[in-house]
Amino acid sequence: ASWRTISLIAQPFEPRHRPASIMATEQKKEAFRKYLESAGVIDSLTKVLVSLYEEPDKPATAIDFLKSNLGGPTPADFDALTVEKNTLAEELAKVKGELVSAHAKIEELSAPHAEPPPAEAPPAE
Repeated sequence: ASWRTISLIAQPFEPRHRPASIMATEQKKEAFRKYLESAGVIDSLTKVLVSLYEEPDKPATAIDFLKSNLGGPTPADFDALTVEKNTLAEELAKVKGELVSAHAKIEELSAPHAEPPPAEAPPAE
């Protein structure tokens, strides 16, 4: 093999030699990475993963550890919040019904009372 052949083989594969579809995919990946970095996602994930790594007693479910340290509710928290939401929705429906009844009562009481028709005077004798 000639020196020229060896030097061509040893050169890194440069982007200009890549097909356009691969370059487009790489550009999308790079744009997404920049988006995650600018939004602080990469830093947050890194901090949580480091804290999991440094945790002396590893949790049984790593995903719950990640969720709780990222600020998300654990499954138990989620269930408790769901129960609370349902209770509050029932209370809200009850109070709305009471409000409708109260408005109806106000309308009834504040409506002008129709005066009874005048009684016919007895015929004059």
